[in-house]
Amino acid sequence: MIDAELKDGLKKLRAEVNDVTSENAEAKDKLNTLINDIEKKLAEPDNTTHHNNLIQDIKDTISQFESEHPRATAILNDIMVSLSNMGI
Repeated sequence: MIDAELKDGLKKLRAEVNDVTSENAEAKDKLNTLINDIEKKLAEPDNTTHHNNLIQDIKDTISQFESEHPRATAILNDIMVSLSNMGI
């Protein structure tokens, strides 16, 4: 169930990234990198070093985007909850 929620969150985040304007390429790149990092974590669940960095990256991204991209921020919060429920 949690894995399905996380995959759904990633799908929503990808859709949100596609809506980010080309003028904001830096934000788009940051979100795409974060999505790739989350997918890497799912592929390597035992890599605790990567998982600690991932949580910090999500927190940093949330604080960076909360005013400019509130929907992406809400999705990232949901993803972080799903990761937390998985013990990450």
